[in-house]
Amino acid sequence: MPEFDYVIVGGGSAGCVLAARLSEDPQISVCLLEAGGTGDSQVVKVPMGMVAMMPTSLNNWALETVPQPGLNGRIGYQPRGKMLGGSSGLNAMVYIRGHRWDYDHWAALGNLGWSYDEVLPYFIRSEHNETLHDRFHGQGGPLNVAELRTDNPFQQHFVDAAKQAGFPLIRDFNGAQQEGAGIYQATQINGERCSAARAYLQPHLHRPNLQVITGAAAHRVLFTDKRATGIEYCKDGQILQVRARHEVLLSAGAFQSPQLLLLSGVGDSSQLRQVGIEPLLHLPGVGQNLQDHPDFVFIYRAKSHDLFGLSLRGSLRMLKEFWRYLSGRRGMLTSNVAEGGAFLKTDPALPAPDVQLHFATALVENHARTIRLGHGYSCHVCLLRPKSRGTVKLRSANPDDRPLIDPNFLGEPDDLEAMVKGFKLTRQIMDAPALAEHRHAELHSDNVRSDEQIRQILRERSDTVYHPVGTCMMGQGPLAVVDAELRVHGLQGLRVVDASIMPTLIGGNTNAPAMMIAEKAADLIRASHAARLSA
Repeated sequence: MPEFDYVIVGGGSAGCVLAARLSEDPQISVCLLEAGGTGDSQVVKVPMGMVAMMPTSLNNWALETVPQPGLNGRIGYQPRGKMLGGSSGLNAMVYIRGHRWDYDHWAALGNLGWSYDEVLPYFIRSEHNETLHDRFHGQGGPLNVAELRTDNPFQQHFVDAAKQAGFPLIRDFNGAQQEGAGIYQATQINGERCSAARAYLQPHLHRPNLQVITGAAAHRVLFTDKRATGIEYCKDGQILQVRARHEVLLSAGAFQSPQLLLLSGVGDSSQLRQVGIEPLLHLPGVGQNLQDHPDFVFIYRAKSHDLFGLSLRGSLRMLKEFWRYLSGRRGMLTSNVAEGGAFLKTDPALPAPDVQLHFATALVENHARTIRLGHGYSCHVCLLRPKSRGTVKLRSANPDDRPLIDPNFLGEPDDLEAMVKGFKLTRQIMDAPALAEHRHAELHSDNVRSDEQIRQILRERSDTVYHPVGTCMMGQGPLAVVDAELRVHGLQGLRVVDASIMPTLIGGNTNAPAMMIAEKAADLIRASHAARLSA
């Protein structure tokens, strides 16, 4: 049976960081298990390849929720990356860290070492920012952060509309403040996607102390008494095992890290017995505390061929754009679609913005699963710190069965009322002359004016904006799963390192924070490793 110092489950955003950082020490052996493929195909590298992956099962788990009462009983869609790089291989590449308040709040909850000033160095270590050079940004890190290269005039139309509507403008959403409207930076390099795999893992696959196994679906954590000693996984129809001398590190994400713990007998004992699993440890917080950003999308038709869409002239334009991309890595194929955005407050008294906008240079409907003829633009508005809490549970004891995902969207009345306010703020920007002069129809929400009409359409059309967290919560309370060093309570040799450890959802996109978590975890693990060797 193969044996390594550390076995990592999940080659997503956090797992790639962990594998790269831990294997920097040639004396430490690392095995990384990933259920998907290598994540290095052209559909991943070309930024607009996301439109082929997001609505399909190409490099995508394409998960679904249970019916959501807050969304009129609809089943939600949850795309998650299934490849090296994980969701950083199919996301919109928006580089956002969250607000200072978020991390200071984590520390105030008792998570020592996780305040903003303490995590900022890990964001900086991770980053190579091509254009921003100040105390908030890094140069020389693995993750390339760049300005968009689309040259799309609708970026400026959006910024002008926000200014006309009376909102402040901002150059850097990750600097001293966050509130305002502007253009997003993206995790790209030379017009190509810079996933966690490309940034962290691919340059180091030659290391003799690093073994990466793709197509390896983890089934359960192996234990000797209460110590994690390895992983059982399936590859090519064979059930195999790999041993960990020191620690097993779960980085399978907010849905599959708790699923793997539950399959291993770690979770609420009564729920485990209901699906035929003998409990190893009663840890009721596993799979609880699920948080996600509920999101509504405004959709507008427009005649400009600077916008993505389906038409004869649009197809001719795309032929030219293919050549622009091939010859200089510029133009529409470098787009992350969500090119502009804003962080706004629905109440000036709030300590941080509570809604985020993503301005998309395309007709974006139903996660790109609904295709319409013509061209247009869209604008997402999501609630950043929802009060609603959901769950991830087992469907059965079969590792191949997908988990039962219940985000409980709009389950708390306050979330719906905050979304109503966010809807109104977004419409102010969308109705400003700089954008309104380009549109010729508003889909779905044109006649929605009263608060009750807004509530109705929010329940009819909201869904995720792809930021699930919290299901292996860090802390010390009754629902906490890991401590401040990400060690699973009540067990030895087992940590969770991904967005599932977030006690509360941060105000922004979660990809950069997932990498930050892994950067910090690598330091924590190396410190434990050094202490173990010196003992």
